[in-house]
Amino acid sequence: MQRPRELPDRARVVIIGGGVGGTSIAYHLAGLGERDVVLVDRDELTSGSTFHSAGLVGQLRSSVTLTRMMMYSVELYRALDCGWVECGGIRLACTPEREEEVHRQVAWARTFGLPLELISAGEAQERFPPMVPDGVRVGSYLATDGYLDPSRLTYALAEGAREGGARIFTHSRVTAIDVRDGRVRAVETEWGRVECEVCVIAGGMYAAELGRLAGVRVPIVPMAHEYLVTQPFLERSERRLPTLRDPDHLIYFREEGQGLVMGGYERACAPWSLDADLVDRIPPDFNGRLLEEDWPRFEAIAEASRLRVPAMEDVKVTRLINGPEAFTPDNEFCLGESEVDGLFVAAGFCAHGLAGAGGVGKVMAEWIVAGEPQVDVWHMDIRRFGPQYRSPRYTLARTREVYETYYDIRYPGQERQAGRPLKVSSAYGWHRDHGAEFGEKSGWERVNWYAANAAAGDPSLRPRGWAGQQWSPAIGAEHTAARERAALFDESSFAKLEVAGPGAAEFLETLCDNRVARDVGRITYTQMLNARGGIECDFTVTRLAEDAFQIVTGTAFGAHDLAWIRRHAPRDGSVRLLDTTSRWACFALWGPRAFDVVGPLTPDALDFPYLTMREIVVGDVPVRALRVTFVGEAGWELYAPAEYGAGLWRTLWEAGAPHGLVAGGYRAIDSLRLEKGYRVWGADITPDDTPHEASLSFCVRDDKDFIGAGALRARAVERRLVCIVLEDPRSVALGNEPVAVGGRVVGRVTTGGFGYTTGASIAYAYVPAEYAAPDTEVAIDVFGGWVAGRIVREPLYDAAGERVRGVQTGAAGARSMG
Repeated sequence: MQRPRELPDRARVVIIGGGVGGTSIAYHLAGLGERDVVLVDRDELTSGSTFHSAGLVGQLRSSVTLTRMMMYSVELYRALDCGWVECGGIRLACTPEREEEVHRQVAWARTFGLPLELISAGEAQERFPPMVPDGVRVGSYLATDGYLDPSRLTYALAEGAREGGARIFTHSRVTAIDVRDGRVRAVETEWGRVECEVCVIAGGMYAAELGRLAGVRVPIVPMAHEYLVTQPFLERSERRLPTLRDPDHLIYFREEGQGLVMGGYERACAPWSLDADLVDRIPPDFNGRLLEEDWPRFEAIAEASRLRVPAMEDVKVTRLINGPEAFTPDNEFCLGESEVDGLFVAAGFCAHGLAGAGGVGKVMAEWIVAGEPQVDVWHMDIRRFGPQYRSPRYTLARTREVYETYYDIRYPGQERQAGRPLKVSSAYGWHRDHGAEFGEKSGWERVNWYAANAAAGDPSLRPRGWAGQQWSPAIGAEHTAARERAALFDESSFAKLEVAGPGAAEFLETLCDNRVARDVGRITYTQMLNARGGIECDFTVTRLAEDAFQIVTGTAFGAHDLAWIRRHAPRDGSVRLLDTTSRWACFALWGPRAFDVVGPLTPDALDFPYLTMREIVVGDVPVRALRVTFVGEAGWELYAPAEYGAGLWRTLWEAGAPHGLVAGGYRAIDSLRLEKGYRVWGADITPDDTPHEASLSFCVRDDKDFIGAGALRARAVERRLVCIVLEDPRSVALGNEPVAVGGRVVGRVTTGGFGYTTGASIAYAYVPAEYAAPDTEVAIDVFGGWVAGRIVREPLYDAAGERVRGVQTGAAGARSMG
């Protein structure tokens, strides 16, 4: 029986969970001067998943922010007494596709200054003598990777937190989280109540259970992950073995004394401790414990290990470790403030929490102290998970797929299949029946392209390498139709938000850098900035009435943007916020003949100009018609109540047949918008980038005040987003490739693709301002080869904007569209 703990009655911050995540947050809060911090754990420190971690630390990841977090972790571990071993790390490639991935990773690493180098199979064996080089085409080696002792790390962080004033209480189980009026108020423990302003759920695999105490869904699934530890068999050496990953065989190794740790990610995973409804129900006494050894499930991993390290055939095994690890449905961390004010989450570390713990602690502590994240973490933000993740079955299906494909190559544009289809537009049946190739975003089924359009495309334009993996000639055909005739796109998945009430206009003016409270019917392209002057949101705002506005933003960003707006909204009832995405079908009709398609379908005048809205009728359907474009051609986004959607699509399709109308998908839209220079939030522009850096200064109104205005004025423009055209049109950058000027890496690609009208391989990248002038010669590393290019003036297509504003000529003659 544990003696009672004397917890304080109050603390500014209460952290639940004494693993590596919770102690790192406490450590970094203390480092920022936050003294009033209490950490509680149901048992001892490390007694959840931390103590049985394999301990590998690899730095290069799939995103800029996550890689920087991992790099910071290594810097921190070097300074702590945590058993850090900087032995380097090897990654092998045994297929042509994996070899391309390694080349891409080496290029990606250059943009961070990470010393990742290509090595041969023989060099890999020289560094890791127990392996055989059979089947290895190439490898990579990062000298600054390594491994550490998870328990030593946790206790080192806890000691640092205590030295900074944090108080840590073990054997203090949380029994309730008090939430009132949408804000966390207190944490109830078995020893009493602790009132708080901020509560951080850092409970690892217990995080979902803790979230339920506050009415918050934390979409994680405990997965049983296994690795073995061998008895000593290696010869003594002064040189440490590097860690070794062989993803084509699903395995990893690191040294352990004179033996090895070996594990992997099996194709038949084992979710753990789920009830009949697939809800996690971890036993209350599951503390500091492991699961029973499961050799049959591990056998495929063990067999693969013997192919790479033959000694594994005869070596004796000390123990097979089988412990639960929390995974998320997209293999990214689950961080940040939830829908409950003051309630933060740091969980779902997907078996690389040791590698990221330092960075997680830093990001979370800065977020808590500043009130908003200080770096772009949207892809890790808990709010990215839509309401569909309230379903345990959907969450499990997505998480299972993530685990079982953990080491698979993820090609840009590759679609996950689990849990589909889920959210579909009103025209989904038509798309399916007409051969649509679907992608998925935020649960929505969206058309990538139509297979039937491939015959009108040019197969010889297939890009080389990965850019040609998820590609079809149909993309070019649909692009060309939009430029030369007309194309119809289903954009119903775009998030739609309504801001209304007597205070709506004044409120939006305090958030937007552009002026949005214009005449009723006016449309404004704008950004909302964070306190650092970075672009937190990017969308269009339409004034529907004196007291009502419609925001249209990207499919995946609705939850983010709504949360940002709600966080700043007045609490006096003067502003109402509503997500209206599901209420409206949205079909975009763009191209020179768009007027010829719609004109005969409506009794209403179509003479309203670009960036205005009018209520009209199309066929028998009431429509909100917005004169906007994301492809650089005239036309409309046509919004109709969802119940009218299927009928509106059919009406437009039938009316367009005589005019060569083509139904198109999102891949064509992306190609079209690249030629026109339209930015994509989350890639070309992020919370780390300012409008001035992104060449969006035309949106910024200096004659008004708004959040971030002061920071924006104070920030010097040291880099700029530029458009680059590559000399080889079939060498297509996909994003993250290094950009060099004069042989020196100066930036990385944000987005790239092929422009079918310009016939060019186009890339966007941030480069230092001194290199941003047009005609500057650059080179981009595309899968290991430097491809020459030059910076050009943008946009590449219709620089004067005549196509979106001017006179359109179709079968009915010349008609002004504004």
